[in-house]
This record gives sequence, C-alpha cells and structure tokens, in this order.
Amino acid sequence: MDNILPLLMQVVPFILVFVVFYFLLILPEKKRKKKYQGMIDELKVNDEVVTRGGILGKISHMDEKTVTIETSTAKTRIKLDKSGISQKVKED
Repeated sequence: MDNILPLLMQVVPFILVFVVFYFLLILPEKKRKKKYQGMIDELKVNDEVVTRGGILGKISHMDEKTVTIETSTAKTRIKLDKSGISQKVKED
C-alpha cells in the first residue's frame, strides 16, 4: 500500500501532459477537419473557390472525387482532386 503513492505521483504528470495535448492539439484539429469536410461536401457548380496552390476559379463540373474549375474569361479549365480545394470564396 505504501508503494502506490510514489508510483501514482510519477504517473500523474504524464496523464496531465496527455490531457493538455488533447485539448490544445488533438481536439482543435478534429474540429478543423470536420469543418473542412463540411465545406467540401457543400460545394456545388458555380461556387468560386481557391485551390491549395492559390488559383482562383469557378467550379464548372463535379463528380465524387474530382472538381473542374474555370480560371479565367478564356475558359481555362483545371481538373483537380476535391482535397486540392483550400476554401470557398465568400460571396458578399
């Protein structure tokens, strides 16, 4: 019984560090991924988006895994994976 307290005092700091990591790193990352996936799921044709490479364009065609965007008035089209989209441009 006397050996439990010193052992507990050594384990408690590790548990506290894990709890801090969970609330400061893991939980916010889960929320960010959930928000990003919701944005990807809500995309539709004619939405304006920004790719991860910084290209601005309007969605002209979509299927389950890919998106085709038009990037200029010359109707330049780029086909990319949905995960290549960084954000949707907010409409004012």
